[in-house]
Parts: sequence; structure tokens; C-alpha cells
Amino acid sequence: METIIAYFETIPSAHRSLILVGGITFFWLLEGAVPLFKFNYKKWRHALPNLFFTLTTIIVNFALAFMLLKTADWTVTNDFGIINWLPKMPLWLYVILGILLLDFIGAYLAHYVEHKVKPLWMVHLVHHTDHNVDTTTANRHHPLESVIRFTFTLAGVFVIGTPIGIVMLYQSLSLVATQFSHANIKLPKKVDETISYIVVSPDMHKVHHHNVLPYTDSNYGNIFSIWDRLFGTYMKLDRDAIVYGVDTFPDAIENASIKGLLKQPFHKYRKPTTVEN
Repeated sequence: METIIAYFETIPSAHRSLILVGGITFFWLLEGAVPLFKFNYKKWRHALPNLFFTLTTIIVNFALAFMLLKTADWTVTNDFGIINWLPKMPLWLYVILGILLLDFIGAYLAHYVEHKVKPLWMVHLVHHTDHNVDTTTANRHHPLESVIRFTFTLAGVFVIGTPIGIVMLYQSLSLVATQFSHANIKLPKKVDETISYIVVSPDMHKVHHHNVLPYTDSNYGNIFSIWDRLFGTYMKLDRDAIVYGVDTFPDAIENASIKGLLKQPFHKYRKPTTVEN
């Protein structure tokens, strides 16, 4: 474990890029072998706006990365944060606890708030208006959302007191986990359900991308499914009943346009339809 943390403390940018590109490539190929839905779309054309927003996410995170480093170093130097106030524990437990809490504050809580605060929902909307969810959808976030998510992660690092090695490990795991949960892959239902007791599985997360409430407001988890189960936001829906998108923003052309998506947060708020479950 010490070797792993030491590696992530100084992980080269090239290695982080390899995780990103390698993950997309792996799940892209897997989607072709065992697709959940056989979309009637040109895969590369669909991927272009999503890859554009992946690039903007990288730029935002890279520009602000020094703040994560400074904050993480400060918490360690000053023995500040939740995991630094706990009794001494084995390194492996320290790492797991740090990742769990970062996943809660930096991902689950951020995601939940984005759905509950109207202006933030309009920013997050860009992620939900993809009508053909696949692994490239994972980082389809408006640049404003990238800043919002970064702010929550930064707050998490400060409150939890995680050193930079754990932060970088968490971000790498988070990247692969979200590519996995968005991938258009069909696992055996029992396998998917079993996985979902620990981590967010593809079927579990696809429910979140259903186009109407209350399903849109469920299954907020990023890496671990524990938070949805603990806070009562877990929902199930048969994979064959899922319709992607947001029913009050149905324009498929605008929802596939980089220009249209950049302007999307500035539309007038439209609440998704609620159906009985």
C-alpha cells in the first residue's frame, strides 16, 4: 500500500492521461462486444461533443490542480481533517476511509446538490441530455460543472484531511468507475446486481439517466453504492424500461451540438416530469 500511495503522490500527467484514454478505449470496445442497447447512431459523431467536454474538464482540473495539492499538503502539515483526528490505524484502512469520504463529499453530495438546486441542475443538465448514454458520456460536463465538482472535491480534501497520494488515487478510481457505470454494456443481471451492493454498476447508474422523475433523482453514487442505500436515494428500474435524456429538453439536435450544450445552462428552468413508480 505504501508503494501505491507513493506512486500516486507523484503520478505523471502522462500516466493519468493513459488511465483516461485506456479506460475509454477499453469500455468502447466492450460496448461493441456486449452492448446493452443497440443504438441507431454514428458512434464517433455521438462521441465528439462528449469528448469536447472531457477536454474542457481536463483543462479546468489541470488549471486548478495546484489548489488540491496546497490544500492536501496543508491538512497533513497541520494534522487537520477527519481522518487525521481519528485514532491511529493501519495504512490500508486510512486509505479506504479517505477514498470513501472523498467519494461522499466530492461525488455523491455534489451530485445530490446539483439535482436539488435549480441553477446547478441547469448546469448539470448537459450531462443528462445525452440520448445515447455510453462510456463517453462519463465526462460530458459543462465547464461550469467542472468548477462546481472541483469545489466540492476541494472542500472534501480540506474537511477529510486527505494527503495528495490518496486524492490522486481517488480521482483515478473515480475516472474508471464512471466510465464503467456509463458504458453501454450488458452484464448478466445477477452479476450487475451483485456488483451494485459494493460499487455503482452499469444498470444501477442507467436508472439515474432515465428521462423522468423520480428516477432522475436517484442513484447519485460515483464509485460506491453505499451512499444511495444509506440515504434512501437508491432506486431500481428494469434496464429495458430506461429511456435516456430529460423529457422536458427533448431536442436531440441541440442536445448533440457543442454550441447548444454550452448555452444549455442558461435556458429557463424546466422541471422533469414526475411519474408514479
